[in-house]
Amino acid sequence: MTDQRFDADVLKLLEAEREVDIETTLPDDRTQRTTIWVVVSDGDAFVRSWRGARARWYQAAVDRPAEVALVIRGRRLPAVAMHATDGESVARCSAALEEKYAGDPSTPSMVRPEILGTTIRLEPAHE
Repeated sequence: MTDQRFDADVLKLLEAEREVDIETTLPDDRTQRTTIWVVVSDGDAFVRSWRGARARWYQAAVDRPAEVALVIRGRRLPAVAMHATDGESVARCSAALEEKYAGDPSTPSMVRPEILGTTIRLEPAHE
């Protein structure tokens, strides 16, 4: 990780939004947008695929990590997808998901052991 972080205003926006869109670039150079959950933990933004590694957006983010953006309230935030599968990042993401989405029936699917390896830390892209 390069330890780049979104500014405080963006982090507040990410914390407040229940769902955001992630824009990724597919192998045929088309872009796609997928609605996902995003969490913030200690100033870092994390996302994870509930479908595991087979999710198309996840595969595209891993294959082309510098071609990712979050779209929130019509605002496009270019980002870089950093695989964050170290134990600390995974635990922080899981705890943030369980806190932010407490009581949501989909939350358990986001913390299943078989998908923890899809944890991604998002950094702001430098254009």
